[in-house]
Amino acid sequence: MQPATQPTLYESLEALPEGVTGEILNGQLYTQSRPSKRHAYVASRIDRSIGRGYGDGIDGPGGWWIFAEPEIHFVRNVEVVVPDLAGWRRERMPSLPLPEDHRFEVVPDWVCEILSPSTAGKDRQDKMPLYAHYEVQYAWLIDPVQCMLEVYRLDAGTWIKVGYFTGNDQVTAPPFEAMSLDLKAFWVSGRPVLV
Repeated sequence: MQPATQPTLYESLEALPEGVTGEILNGQLYTQSRPSKRHAYVASRIDRSIGRGYGDGIDGPGGWWIFAEPEIHFVRNVEVVVPDLAGWRRERMPSLPLPEDHRFEVVPDWVCEILSPSTAGKDRQDKMPLYAHYEVQYAWLIDPVQCMLEVYRLDAGTWIKVGYFTGNDQVTAPPFEAMSLDLKAFWVSGRPVLV
């Protein structure tokens, strides 16, 4: 009798049911269901602001590819992350890479993670070190409950916090300094939710 072969982590990731997102971080498969309404709202608002101005060049400088929930392979099928948003400068990635599948194998210039009670630990303790290791240059962490944006820049392999914004601030945040962002537009209620 032939012993059954165990699927690889990536085969297990590909076999996940629709509506479940999988990531392979430090040799472990992590899964999560679709984001909450608040999480999805914040992601769509950021995509509308950053994506419109930097991705489409409407009311902004353009020059970027901005994607929601891209599947990024730092090492093909071994280190796989799905940030809430990610961006690539078009000078580094002039066109969308072939083949036409869902994988991105070019390291992004910017990632954005929207924190939730179930993902905040993984985003901070597992994904941020991976982003630094693979030399993502900028990372944003957004807490939609506390109405907070943390901005990080990579410096010699270490994250340096270069901005901390809360509430209804009007901000300019690297790497998107050419546009001012109205944080109030990102929050469902416009103010922190007391928990």
